[in-house]
Amino acid sequence: MPARRPEILAPAGDIESLQAALASGADAVYFGLDEGFNARARAENFSLERLPETVALIHRAGARAYLTLNTLVFEPELPIVEHLVRGAASAGIDALIIQDPAVALLARALCPQLELHASTQMTISSAEGVRFAQGLGICRVVVPRELSVAEIRRLAGQTDVELEVFIHGALCMSWSGQCLTSEAWGGRSANRGQCAQSCRLPYDLVVDGETRELGEVKYLLSPKDLAGVRAVPELVEIGVHGLKIEGRLKGPAYVSSTVQGYQRWVESILAGAPDEARLKRDLADMSLAYSRGFSNGFLAGSDHQTLVEGRFPKHRGLYLGRVRSISGKEVWIVPDERPWTGALGLGEERPEAPAGKVASPLEGEPAPEAIDPRPGMGVVFDAGHPEDKNEPGGPIFRVERQGDGWVLGFGHPGPDLGRVAAGQRVWLNSDPSMVRRVEGLLAQGEPEGRIPLELKVSGSEGAVLRVQASAWGHESSASSQGTLTPARAGGLDEALLRDKLGAFGGTTFRLAGLDMSGLTPGLHLPVSELKALRRQLVTELTTAVERGYRRTVIETPVLESTRVSLSERVPAAPAEESARLIPLCRNDAQLEAVIAAGLPEVELDWMELVGLQRAVERAKAAGLRVTIATVRVQKPGEEGYDQRIDRLRPDAVLVRHWGAMMHFLERPAGQPRPVLHGDFSLNVTNSLTAAYLLGLGLDTLTCSHDLDATQVSALLANAPAHRFTVALHHHIATFHTEHCVYSHTLSNGRDFRTCGRPCEKHQISLRDRLGLDHPVIVDVGCRNTVFNAQAQSAASLVPRLLESGVRRFRVEFVRESQEEAARVLAAYQELLAGRLTPAEATRRAAVHEQFGVTRGTMKVLSPPAPSAR
Repeated sequence: MPARRPEILAPAGDIESLQAALASGADAVYFGLDEGFNARARAENFSLERLPETVALIHRAGARAYLTLNTLVFEPELPIVEHLVRGAASAGIDALIIQDPAVALLARALCPQLELHASTQMTISSAEGVRFAQGLGICRVVVPRELSVAEIRRLAGQTDVELEVFIHGALCMSWSGQCLTSEAWGGRSANRGQCAQSCRLPYDLVVDGETRELGEVKYLLSPKDLAGVRAVPELVEIGVHGLKIEGRLKGPAYVSSTVQGYQRWVESILAGAPDEARLKRDLADMSLAYSRGFSNGFLAGSDHQTLVEGRFPKHRGLYLGRVRSISGKEVWIVPDERPWTGALGLGEERPEAPAGKVASPLEGEPAPEAIDPRPGMGVVFDAGHPEDKNEPGGPIFRVERQGDGWVLGFGHPGPDLGRVAAGQRVWLNSDPSMVRRVEGLLAQGEPEGRIPLELKVSGSEGAVLRVQASAWGHESSASSQGTLTPARAGGLDEALLRDKLGAFGGTTFRLAGLDMSGLTPGLHLPVSELKALRRQLVTELTTAVERGYRRTVIETPVLESTRVSLSERVPAAPAEESARLIPLCRNDAQLEAVIAAGLPEVELDWMELVGLQRAVERAKAAGLRVTIATVRVQKPGEEGYDQRIDRLRPDAVLVRHWGAMMHFLERPAGQPRPVLHGDFSLNVTNSLTAAYLLGLGLDTLTCSHDLDATQVSALLANAPAHRFTVALHHHIATFHTEHCVYSHTLSNGRDFRTCGRPCEKHQISLRDRLGLDHPVIVDVGCRNTVFNAQAQSAASLVPRLLESGVRRFRVEFVRESQEEAARVLAAYQELLAGRLTPAEATRRAAVHEQFGVTRGTMKVLSPPAPSAR
């Protein structure tokens, strides 16, 4: 069976990039609305009012239109989202890309035929998670960028849902949907499309309390860009449905170069003759359009030594070499090995990576080889200060070959060569000829002939000629005005019909097949009638193609009926009469503080499983009810984590990902299961999602950290408040990343097999520009979580939350000692008992905090100021 040709899916942040994607042959495009709810709020985006014509433009080019509604939805916004989904379905959008289950629930009620794709923001990372998505009516999952080809293959073998894979573009350091840095540090959430790109900022490395000098390496969380070309052959073999290009904030040259490059690469692979030479040229163009340096990402598995360059967070382009000398307006540049991207050489305990080849289909970084510079291309001289907005650079005026290097001549405007020194790296970072090529492509107007059309003609002497046409699942038929008569010579043969009836030049169609089996040979019909039939068919099919596949859209409001229907499925649960403090511990000292405080229950989140078993035994021996936290995400092949929790027989499980939720919910009938608490990482921000999850069988939910006080109140007003937990005191988990800072900085190992486990010997923190140290904790899956340096407290909201019906208040520890944990617990116990005011409780809890306690994400936001316009 021949391999499926995967869809090349292109980003479109504005109309020019959309046109570039279509002109370059993209099979589908994805884009957001001006009205919001898409993960690239800073893109120019498109308006709902003009969405029908945008969809028509895309369909005429033979491509599919995917609309991103891939952010979380707050309670007051549900009516707005209903309006947007209805408008998208009516406009002919082929699929919605979503994060929040509420959007799926509304879409199913509004238009059951509308395709739904799970965004990578939804963090669907296992077959069990896929089953949750399918329950929402989702037919395609955009897999997390952290999955390797081997894990994608395993996932594809466990489900029949369509899989889409990010193949090129910027990588997020955090698992998508699990990044809270923008919310914690800037009040603008990545889950709301307002990423502040905290991963692109400089950080100092703090090891066991001491700062390590890293030289130029400051950008410890800024990954290189993904160029997954080496994965494409295997992904084609696996049968993935889509190869997705990131870049809705990039320009037309980037979109065009990536779409064309991957189209050519896929076609050559399917033809059985992969064109490596052309691939290198295409990768060079992609680098010049935008690149922070290329890597395999995680497609070859974790490689903590190559994912992060660490020396720059922005576009660099194509590496040329190093400066040998400067003379007047000329710079002599010699080629060099590509910039070193290995380990940082910091630790004294650095086991070497094993010799020999790595067993990976993606061996070797797919960066393009250096190319000869040309006049007009831009260069930048890299002195190791990428934050300098005035780095020397500019257009090349002339090029002279010298030995194995080049002498580049500059003019005006040109770089300040007084700031250029021998040894500096040099990057080609622009090529005006690429821009001109794209401009020429766009000047050709709308693409033509992209949609294959099949014709079937029939008729006999004395009857009309009947033509049936089909394209893209749409059908149309037409009959001639006159009747067929005997031909004097030749008649309606195949050549004539192809030339006159099937000449679709200047339209969106191309003739893909002609069936004449129903036509009696030797008959005649005037050419003018053939042309009229063609025009009629083109007009009807063009209208049908622009509109998209047929669907029924409910015009009456569905929000309230959906909310009621979901609420009716939520099992009743009695409300607790008194407030409960729920401590979450990460070490033995904190657990001892909980036991000493006389609290009846504890949540355990342990780095390793042997220590977890001992902690469970200790807590149970002390008479505590024990809840075990699952890992934050789980990949194919990691099902053993949940099975291990099963064997420890906890009273409850703190569920942190969709796969774990399904694992514990899908018990055979009659088999007992623990109480299930949904954690903040499930991203519950509205009553529809809450009711759906409670209806599935979760016992409680934790309010998302993306909610402020006003938004929490709005949620609780429409949901059973006693079924919610609120984080009362915690260091917010900012990044949750597959990349291991410990392995990258304290080891030469690529992954947990070769790193030597420095996380068991050292403690790392990342110091930001404000001097705050953010702890880095490793979980049992060797993933890193960066916790905010400052603790957050919702103490001021406790009276209001108690009044609304909330009874569960979590206090979460990271690296607190037993004494510090005891002090925090005592303060909040007194608060919930009514013996301390919120202000006094916060003050007492903050005593040990090096950087103090803030109100953080639970602050009350002031309404925006009125517009001056």
